[in-house]
Amino acid sequence: MNERYSDTPDGALLQASELTHQVVVEQHTLTILQGVNLEIKAGESVAIVGRSGSGKTTLLGLLAGLDVPSEGTVILAGSELTRLSEDERATLRSRYVGFVFQSFQLLPALTALENVQLPLELRGDKDAEKRARQLLERVGLGDRLSHRPRQLSGGEQQRVAIARAFASDPRILFADEPTGNLDTETGAEIVELLMTLNREEGTTLVLVTHDTQLAARCSRQLRMEAGRLGAVPVEVSA
Repeated sequence: MNERYSDTPDGALLQASELTHQVVVEQHTLTILQGVNLEIKAGESVAIVGRSGSGKTTLLGLLAGLDVPSEGTVILAGSELTRLSEDERATLRSRYVGFVFQSFQLLPALTALENVQLPLELRGDKDAEKRARQLLERVGLGDRLSHRPRQLSGGEQQRVAIARAFASDPRILFADEPTGNLDTETGAEIVELLMTLNREEGTTLVLVTHDTQLAARCSRQLRMEAGRLGAVPVEVSA
């Protein structure tokens, strides 16, 4: 395990304590998450599985600092996200966090190279283009650098998204249904690519998925049920 990821004495990179998240819908309070506790050590790969509506994506957003809980705390890389402002959380994410989404989230007007290069340029990296080219070559798109998203297949777009996620050398990568919009064969290729890059880069991986093949490749699998996180790992068959 790479020591640069050990931000606490016990090696925990991400800690969530008593997370509760509620929203008001038509004057009624809806509890989406209740009393969630989670600790993820540096270098782990953790899959969160469960039925639609169980709170998986909400939990992922709270862990990544995209939203704040109604109650509870999240500590990422030694910083308590729940005490930071929105701008401070954004700065922390730019330094430590990568994202892969089901819907790819590529900018349509930019080429594959520009999509990967942009976050590096925004943080002032001098070798942004070189790093972007290297990653696109590693994901098998060295000959598609100048193509825009509409000129790429779904699998190719997700490869660009994965390259972008790893471009900033994140400490932790959050993935929300990364194979959800792909066919079985393409999804299997993306699973292999994601796990290979994750292993080679030494990144901590936290993902939400319905893909049993992807979940089975993770070192730990947890289940969300009605807003609560199961303490016992799920038995997932490949």
